[in-house]
Amino acid sequence: MTISSSSSSTTIYPVILSGGAGTRLWPASHTACPKQFMPLVGERSMLQETIGRTYDLPGFERPLIVSSGAHGPLVQQQLADAGYDTAAILLEPEGRNTAPAIAIAAAWIAARDPSALMLVMPSDHVIADSAAFRAAVACALDAARDGRLVTFGIQPHYPETGYGYICKGDVIDAGNGIHAVAEFVEKPPLALAETYLAGGRHYWNGGIFLFRAGVLLDELDLHVPAVRAAAVDAMARATMQDGFVLPDNAAFCASPNVSIDVAVMERTDHAAVVPVDMGWSDVGSWTALWAVRDRDAQGNAVKGEAVTVDGAGNLIYVDGGPPVATLGLRDCVVVSTAQGVLVMPRDRSQDVRGVVEAMKAAGLTA
Repeated sequence: MTISSSSSSTTIYPVILSGGAGTRLWPASHTACPKQFMPLVGERSMLQETIGRTYDLPGFERPLIVSSGAHGPLVQQQLADAGYDTAAILLEPEGRNTAPAIAIAAAWIAARDPSALMLVMPSDHVIADSAAFRAAVACALDAARDGRLVTFGIQPHYPETGYGYICKGDVIDAGNGIHAVAEFVEKPPLALAETYLAGGRHYWNGGIFLFRAGVLLDELDLHVPAVRAAAVDAMARATMQDGFVLPDNAAFCASPNVSIDVAVMERTDHAAVVPVDMGWSDVGSWTALWAVRDRDAQGNAVKGEAVTVDGAGNLIYVDGGPPVATLGLRDCVVVSTAQGVLVMPRDRSQDVRGVVEAMKAAGLTA
């Protein structure tokens, strides 16, 4: 299935969220250059790959990027390197979670076309099967045009405890595989995640959405009016500088710090889910990166100037740091960059944030 402007006059704006810090991928990902700006999996950065999934497709406008004030020049450089244009780059004066970020994008779009759709995508996820992703978006179009807030449920392949889940409910559109959302579930314990995997009604929550800009603002007004008010006010007072749209600082920072799931998706009566199996990963840890990179016959994934002898199941990642050699290593992560060196068992990947805090407490760069 393809997305075609001939099927409807509805405009679709890709809205790409690029404000994350990516601390669990330290030392490669750090404050000055988070993971979305890095070519962790392929030759292009994750931001560039995200833009490319819808760029120049019929029916899509140029992307709208929401990033942090500190990363504006990085965004511009990556766009120039890839030859991409944008509708606008909105720079948050400070991070306020996903609801305010999406709300300012919705306000920008609604001021031009309140009936336009917005396809919200994190900039730091991997989607191996772009065709499956585009087909899922095509399936969601009619529901989104009709006022549904559509999310995309990622087909789970193992009982992951680090993701939220979406439980599908009644069928809305059998032909397009669209269901109402029965519930959103926070990160479950292993036993419950195993039940979800066996039951076939639960999907990973990948944080990708499709809805009308005007509908999203109306839902914000209903459930968390302070978020909508802050976004609309911030964009009404926005200024332009060096090619960036700068929402008013005071107005934006008056917004509650809340995620779009908590603010709207868990409260609305209009949430819908489209299940999709598209080779998705949030690359939220070094183990997740090991899983999506090419590996040798012994299960080693190696990037950069590195060798491993008599090793198995390792991720060895060298980017700007000294060369790495390992001997007899099993199921470990070794990262060597100009910012630092990290060595750990692969199953401790979720604990890297603690390492970053320990480095800061010790007065070391992290």
